[in-house]
Amino acid sequence: ILEIRNMEVFGDGSSVVDCVGKRRFKVLQHGKCDGYNTADIEYIEDKKVHGEASEYLTILHNTVYDQAHTWFNTLKSSLRVRIMHHFGPMPAKEPDPQANPNGPAWCWWILAVLPLENKAQLPFLAMTSLKARLKGIRSILTFLFLTQPVNGSVGV
Repeated sequence: ILEIRNMEVFGDGSSVVDCVGKRRFKVLQHGKCDGYNTADIEYIEDKKVHGEASEYLTILHNTVYDQAHTWFNTLKSSLRVRIMHHFGPMPAKEPDPQANPNGPAWCWWILAVLPLENKAQLPFLAMTSLKARLKGIRSILTFLFLTQPVNGSVGV
């Protein structure tokens, strides 16, 4: 589900819509009604963990956030500026990683800015385990750290 933040209509009838994802869902069945696409959906939310699993999740969350923040800061300045102009700044680390049923906002931000093909991003949308999502992000970041130039001058 998307939230429309802004829309700009141009003289030729085209438009640019600025939107942000708010809720994940799975399509159960789809069809058409009066020419519109319709669907029955099921919302997707992360499964909460408790006790020791919650403590481990918080440590993992903090570690992967720091790793993501470090990776972003190793990018060329011009690339960081372009990313921030398009996606906004990296969201802050949240004290409780399970407070939002979709997980921390920074996870979705980093997944959007990582150099991944769409087909590599899609599995993360369906994940209901924040632990699995964080481990996936950590694996991608580890790979990027191992393959980027020594001077950290990653850029497009």
